[in-house]
Amino acid sequence: MTLPESQKPRAIKSFVLRQGRMTLGQNAALEQLWPIFGLDPAQAFNAMDTFGREGPLVLEIGFGNGESLVEMARVEPETDFLGIEVHRPGVGHLLLKAQQLGLQNIRVYSADAVEILRNRIPTGSLDRVQIFFPDPWPKKRHHKRRLVNAEFLGLVVERLKPGGVLHCATDWEDYAEQMLASLEATVSLRNQAGEGRFAERPASRPLTKFELRGQGLGHGVWDLLFEKV
Repeated sequence: MTLPESQKPRAIKSFVLRQGRMTLGQNAALEQLWPIFGLDPAQAFNAMDTFGREGPLVLEIGFGNGESLVEMARVEPETDFLGIEVHRPGVGHLLLKAQQLGLQNIRVYSADAVEILRNRIPTGSLDRVQIFFPDPWPKKRHHKRRLVNAEFLGLVVERLKPGGVLHCATDWEDYAEQMLASLEATVSLRNQAGEGRFAERPASRPLTKFELRGQGLGHGVWDLLFEKV
């Protein structure tokens, strides 16, 4: 029996919309630049239609203000980048930076990343998936909201190409340990750093201002790099 929509269990979201204050520039960017860089969450993604080529494809989930994603797109012009972010000020900031740098290899969704992965990204199409500093949901009763779990990892593995890489980073040690356990329990993923180990930050992940400030305060950061086998 199929339950009516009103009786179906509600999916647990890994985010809460905290829109914050939009600057005039960010608001203008959303209005003027979205037709250039924005993607419609109601349509399936096609690399050739979007970028006019089929090169290496990287997806970043939860790009924040977009600074690191834009920097990666700048230094890797041969790679195409997709970003997903629900917070509109961050989206507006990224659009401004992408225009200022004249980037052609970056596109953006402003939608639920799980829904985009499940319904819009083709199977076996991604060379890399990046999840940097996701909301740690530090209170134990909220841990069920954390993005990286078995169901989510199943979606990621399906969308990665063979040999594709999932790169996660967090500055919350208990979330890092949870991620490590979940990733190592995923049969199709291999820890590039060795079983039970975290990775060194690769040069491909730029340091953010937030991360640099945390380092100055003695905060740790844990990177995890897992390859689809």
